[in-house]
Amino acid sequence: MSELNKEVVDLVWGKPLGGVSTSIFRRWSQGYVFSEHEQTALKQFEGGPCAVIAPVQAFLLKNILFNRESSNWRQMSEEEQKMALCSTLTEILESACASPSTGFCLVTWAKGQSPHTSMLSKTQTQSQTQGMPKPESSQSPQEQQPTALAAEDLGFEQFHSVLHKRTVLSVSDLREEVLSLYHSWRGCCGVLLFLYSVILTKGIENIRNEIQDPTEPLIDPIHGHGSQSLVNLLVTGHAVSNVWDGDRECSGMKLHGIHKQASVGFLTLMESLRYCKVGTFLKSPKFPIWILGSETHLSVFFTKEMLLVGPESASEQARRVFQSFDPEVACFFSSTRGTRLSLISAVIVEVSEIRPSNS
Repeated sequence: MSELNKEVVDLVWGKPLGGVSTSIFRRWSQGYVFSEHEQTALKQFEGGPCAVIAPVQAFLLKNILFNRESSNWRQMSEEEQKMALCSTLTEILESACASPSTGFCLVTWAKGQSPHTSMLSKTQTQSQTQGMPKPESSQSPQEQQPTALAAEDLGFEQFHSVLHKRTVLSVSDLREEVLSLYHSWRGCCGVLLFLYSVILTKGIENIRNEIQDPTEPLIDPIHGHGSQSLVNLLVTGHAVSNVWDGDRECSGMKLHGIHKQASVGFLTLMESLRYCKVGTFLKSPKFPIWILGSETHLSVFFTKEMLLVGPESASEQARRVFQSFDPEVACFFSSTRGTRLSLISAVIVEVSEIRPSNS
């Protein structure tokens, strides 16, 4: 990881004066932990990592509700939780992969450097010093460790000094590797390990080319919240900064948006305040599960009613085509008659192509 450390850190955390805040890094240093009260829900302990946890929760619910035989979605065994989480993480990594020929990257602890190993050694040493017997358990050392926040002595620099990158070339190998790393995802810094895996699988340069402002980090260095580009990367596989349908041109600058119907959706209260416009590809996803953004948090709401979602209708496609020629939604085209007529003709042709064949 040494040759990639600086690039990854700059992309994720930026270059804040004085370095990354200890409190912000601590807030992000949790694993994927299932709730004791809601067996299909992931817990978040402090503010910040919802930008990664909420998309994973959304895809997790999709797999539980629509890919699982049991009708009781609220009851899951530990083994079912393991399989559902690993299947979800694999799906997101597949979506982020820019080119299958380059393979998939998984970031994990270097051999013998995981923080729970050092925590275990410390606990055993104290027990032996006090003349106490070692605790007997059928669980592995990794399973015995807390899965919430990182060990207090694991700082930002130390975390990045003990990372290791694995590369797998096939989807089947990816599934096996993700499953073998289950305790790493659940344990200390599991959220960050997965985030770094997605970034390296996607490719640092690919992400920079998709972000509207390549100098903007994926995690805000002051408040610790994730950017819209980070949410879009996990939801759609593309780190674009906008949530409208397709690309738009504003004053000669091309602004990238969402290019196809997403598996899970995204809505935001900011749209009601007219700060942004969410397109149909995110408002009407393939499955009735939405990430909801408020001023300070991301949460997930869902239903099993598939009638609430569906493919893009003819009218929605027509509206999208018109907006591609009128990106500023000014309700008019070019003032020159020839250009205006050619644009309208182009729209009519595209709309006619999307009409149902039996009409």
